[in-house]
Amino acid sequence: MTITNPATGPSGDTAVAAPTPALSRRRGRWIDDWRPEDPVFWDEVGAPIARRNLIWSIFAEHLGFSVWLIWSVSSAFLVAQGFTFSPQQLFFLVAIPNLVGALIRVPYTLAVGRFGGRNWTMISAGLLLVPTLSFAYVVTQPGTPYAVFCVIAATAGFGGGNFASSMANINFFYPARLKGAALGLNAAGGNLGVAIIQLFLPILVGGAGLFGLVQASSGGIHLERAAWVYAGLAVVAVGAACLRMDNLVNARTDTRQQLRVLRHRHTWVMALLYIGTFGSFIGYSAAMPLLIKLNFWHQDAPLTPGAGINFAYYAFLGALVGSVARPLGGHLADRFGGARVTLVAFAGLVVGTVGILATLARLTPIPAGPTTPATTAAVDANASVFPLFLAVFLVVFACTGIGNGSTYKMIPAIHRADAVGATAADSPERELALLDGTRTSSAAVGIIGAVGAIGGFLIPITFNSPWVSEPLAATRSAFAVFTAFYLLCAVVTWSVYVRRGRTYTGV
Repeated sequence: MTITNPATGPSGDTAVAAPTPALSRRRGRWIDDWRPEDPVFWDEVGAPIARRNLIWSIFAEHLGFSVWLIWSVSSAFLVAQGFTFSPQQLFFLVAIPNLVGALIRVPYTLAVGRFGGRNWTMISAGLLLVPTLSFAYVVTQPGTPYAVFCVIAATAGFGGGNFASSMANINFFYPARLKGAALGLNAAGGNLGVAIIQLFLPILVGGAGLFGLVQASSGGIHLERAAWVYAGLAVVAVGAACLRMDNLVNARTDTRQQLRVLRHRHTWVMALLYIGTFGSFIGYSAAMPLLIKLNFWHQDAPLTPGAGINFAYYAFLGALVGSVARPLGGHLADRFGGARVTLVAFAGLVVGTVGILATLARLTPIPAGPTTPATTAAVDANASVFPLFLAVFLVVFACTGIGNGSTYKMIPAIHRADAVGATAADSPERELALLDGTRTSSAAVGIIGAVGAIGGFLIPITFNSPWVSEPLAATRSAFAVFTAFYLLCAVVTWSVYVRRGRTYTGV
C-alpha cells in the first residue's frame, strides 16, 4: 500500500504548491483578466487590488459630493460678502447643482465603459477644478452678475456625476456576494461629503461657531478659502487615481450595448424605488435646515438665543446618519437579500413620516412680523417639541440610508438573475452572460442614479412654494404626499421582488 503524505506525492517527493494566479497587466494600468467570482483568484490576487481601488474611489467620490453641495452652505454667506441676491435667487443657486448632477449621471456612467474606471476617475476629479477655481474667483468680485453665478453653480453638478461613475466602476471589482457591502461603503463615503461640507465649510471660510452660520469672525468671511481647499484635494485625487487605481478590460463596452438597459422594465422600477431612497436622502439633506428654521425659529429675529432652534447646529446630522446607515443597508442586503431590506426600509419611511406628521400636529404656527408675546410663546412651545421632531427625522434619514444600500445591491442581482436564467450551469455561455450582466448592471446604476437624484430637486420644490404664507401647513401637506409615495414604493417592492412566484424573488 502506498501512503501519501499531503505535503508529498506518492513517491515521497515534495509536492509542488499550486501557483498563484497570474495577473496580466498592460500599460496605462489596464488589467486584462479580472475574475472576482473565482475564489482562488479573489483570495490571492483580486481582494487587495479591489480594496485599493475602493479606497481611492471613495476619496474621489467624497470630494465630488462636497463640491456638489458647496452652494447649499456657501449661498448663505454671499449676502455677508456684499452680494445683493434675493432669497429666491439664492434658492435657485442651491437647486441648479442638484438638477445638473442628476442629468449628467448617465454620461458619467457610460464613460467608465468607454475610458476605463481609473482614467475616468482622473478626468472627473480634474473637472472639479472648474467649479472650485471659478467659485474662488467670483466670490471675491461683488460686481459679478447673477447669471455668471448660475453658470458656475451648474458646473458644481459635475460632483454629482462622480457618484454614478464611481459606483459603476466598483461594481466590476467585487464578486456578487460582496457587492452590497462594497457599493454601500463606496456610496457612504460620497454621501458623507454632504455632512462634511455642511459641518466644516463655516470653519474654513471664517464663520463663527463650529456648526452654524451665527456671525462672521473678526477677520470677515472668505468663501474662496473653501474653494481653494477643495481644488487642492481634487489635484490629490487626480494623482491618487493615476498612481493607485486600475482599469479593467472586462469593463470595456460600447455605448449602444450599455443603453440596452433603457429597454429593461426593471430599470424603471428600480428608478422609482431609488427616488424614494436616495432622492429622499439628498432632498431632505437640502431641505432640513429650512424646515427647522421655518417651523422652530422666529423669522424676523436675529440669530440670538431666545429666538428658537438655530437650524445651523443641526443641518449636518441628517446627512451624517443617512451616510453611516448606507453601508449597513448593503451589509444587510448581502445577508438577507436586497428586496427584503428595501421593503423594511420603506416600511420605516412610512412610519417615520407619519411620526413627523404627528410631531407637526403639536406645533403652533409662528406669527410673522415683529416679535410679540404671542410670537415668543409659539417659539418656546415649538422648541419643546423639537427634540422629538429631530429624533423622528433622524430615523427617516437612517431608513433612506439603509434603503440606498439595499437598492444598489438589488441592481446587479437582477441582471445576474437574468444571466443565470438564460444559460446552463457551468457552461461557457453562463460565464459570458454573467460578465455581460455586470456590464449592463453598471449601466443601469447610472440610469437609476440619475432618476433617483432628481428626487433631490423635487423634494425642496414640494416644500418651497407655499411656505411664504403658511409654512407649517405646507410642511404637513408635503409629508402627507411623501408618506403616500413611500407606501406605493413598499407595495411595488413587495409585489415585484418579494412576493413568492415572481421572477426576481429574493434579489
